[in-house]
Amino acid sequence: MSSKPFLFLSARPEVEAVGPEYESVRRAMGVDADRLEHVRLDVDPIGDLSLDSFAGIVVGGSPFNVTTPETGKHEVQRRVEADLTRLAEQALAVDFPLLFTCYGIGVLTRLLGGEVGTAYGEDAQAVEIRLTDAGAADPLVGALPERFDALVGHKEATGRLPGDAVLLASSAACPVQIYRVGTRVYATQFHPEVSTADFIARAQVYRHHGYFPASELREVGERLAAASVTEPQRMLRRFAELASEPARG
Repeated sequence: MSSKPFLFLSARPEVEAVGPEYESVRRAMGVDADRLEHVRLDVDPIGDLSLDSFAGIVVGGSPFNVTTPETGKHEVQRRVEADLTRLAEQALAVDFPLLFTCYGIGVLTRLLGGEVGTAYGEDAQAVEIRLTDAGAADPLVGALPERFDALVGHKEATGRLPGDAVLLASSAACPVQIYRVGTRVYATQFHPEVSTADFIARAQVYRHHGYFPASELREVGERLAAASVTEPQRMLRRFAELASEPARG
């Protein structure tokens, strides 16, 4: 079993959301803080990252959208996307354990030649996720029930799956919720790290970002508080377990 640390890459300019996201990921992975390093991509470029230094990498969400026209993207977003694209290329080349969540699925989909669009956005809410047959058989995703509730909130999503990707899960409003490329690179549209309490706090931070009308914050919070979301965090714990094992042949 590997004793190497994990790396969490965040891409949220809103400082009040950064610490809670890291803590949500760390808690869901079941690792101590000294085994989960953290880099804020909006602040620090990752440069020439050595994958050999880590057991695995998790990429968090962001209010950035890859579908924003290039001329409308802030230079920080362009740099973040360039860094994540390069990271994905490195990981795919050696089948390194890498998990993109929410925003990152768009970066990976675009890199692999799939399509990202706004047709399958989902409001901030809990939705039912359904595993495909491939998902149920997958070493990581198969740790989840075939149907479970997860928390979503995104303006864009994968409209056409990349040709090299294996679809692992869908929801009624969003056909691509999880996919895998190779054996150890994954991307999720939903947020696997958060509890409903975490997500309510995040909704407060992003109430003016267009995920829901700001005037409906109380209703959104009540709806989230009533949801039963117990399974997705198991995916991150399983990711940590698998990434600590030798690569599968």
